[in-house]
Amino acid sequence: MDTDLMGIGELSRSLGARRISFARERGFSSVAIDSRAVKEGGLFFALSGSSCDGHGFVEAAFSAGARGAVVDSSKLESFDLVNIAQKMEKDLIVVENTLKGLQDSARVYLEKFPKIYKIGITGSSGKTTTKEITAAIISCEKSVVKNEGNLNSETGLPLSVFQVRDCHEVCVFELGMNRSGEISELTEVLKPNIALVTNIGSAHIEYFGTKEKIVNEKKCIYKFLKNDDIALIPANDEYAKELAQGVAGKTRFYGAEKFEELEGTRSLGLDGTEIIWAGEKIHFSLPGKHSLEDAMAAVAIAKEIPVSNRAIKHGLESVKPLFGRFEILKGRIDVIRDCYNANPESTAKSVEFCDSVDWPGRKVYVMADMLELGDSSFIEHKKLGELLACSAAEKVFLFGGEIKAAVPCMADNGKPFFYTNDINELSAALESFIQTGDLVLLKGSRGCALERLSEMLTGVSDVS
Repeated sequence: MDTDLMGIGELSRSLGARRISFARERGFSSVAIDSRAVKEGGLFFALSGSSCDGHGFVEAAFSAGARGAVVDSSKLESFDLVNIAQKMEKDLIVVENTLKGLQDSARVYLEKFPKIYKIGITGSSGKTTTKEITAAIISCEKSVVKNEGNLNSETGLPLSVFQVRDCHEVCVFELGMNRSGEISELTEVLKPNIALVTNIGSAHIEYFGTKEKIVNEKKCIYKFLKNDDIALIPANDEYAKELAQGVAGKTRFYGAEKFEELEGTRSLGLDGTEIIWAGEKIHFSLPGKHSLEDAMAAVAIAKEIPVSNRAIKHGLESVKPLFGRFEILKGRIDVIRDCYNANPESTAKSVEFCDSVDWPGRKVYVMADMLELGDSSFIEHKKLGELLACSAAEKVFLFGGEIKAAVPCMADNGKPFFYTNDINELSAALESFIQTGDLVLLKGSRGCALERLSEMLTGVSDVS
């Protein structure tokens, strides 16, 4: 049996919530928002979604071993929750909004660890990679906990917070956003001691309309900094001054040029970058200038902890590519699988990197929609068409509905291309074109799932 994280009564009192109890005082050892993920001794949060209401699964959560459930006061009668709890001898914590209840519960839980050093990372792109590199460096010398994978959302971050234990000295969490106010909510949960923004780009501009509004949302990560806390701001970002304006705590501008220890870098193409740091050679395996920028962001955080140059070296050398984030799949055909996400900035960086690689064979670019661009979609895909028309690709394969805006530019410039909105047609056309020695770039938003082409390209059924 896992050790209890917190008492159910203790949590209820900390939230100022009503507790309806049909069991003796006891605690919970895990949390879940999906009844199928409930563990024995857990606490279930009944979230109300657009297509599914968790209150309808409270009984299933209890049957799976949950000791209690956090529920919405307005749902008590309609889902007969009191009778269910009484029948099964369980606890209910009653709040006005269960999403806020989850976030407040995570905040209350994290406050039980006043000595842990908290790091928050956000940005339009690169935040997951930066988080992973940061954790890799710091964990060389300290006990670190981080959010796994992409658990950075309004629910993902709070759930990740419950992974903190007494043994941890540092927590490294990334904060994502899909709506206005989300970064502020997550920052209130975490209250970081170090807060970093990777960059300001067009990701999620569909929800915000302008980059200026994205700046105002992202800089909310600095909202709860105190005098000795540190705001890390990308020195070369066009919105650096706006990010720094009005920030409490100590403001630091970071970037490669800010480090005295950085004596040089050399691109190794698909094999990454050689970094000379404090007289030592470091082989950093993630390729591309953008990956190096993520590494420098992580180093900026690590130096504030601080950790030694030895930890920086070993941490950077230990980093491996994440699924769909500039993975290099080598074989008869070499594939750059960069299809976990896409926005105009990250897509341009991928194309520019592939253009710059010294390659003896042909270069083939498979480009899919950049989603969540809203009213900017047509013009941004048209700009992408202009970039691709001048690229080093032997042929460009376009996939999706929105990327069709790139077609006229490709045709006008005489660039060989193929367009379809059917994944089977794309796979067949690509398979008939590629040949041994090609370098293939897969770039597109997650919703396009270009990784479906991996097996055809590599001949391996599971390359993730």
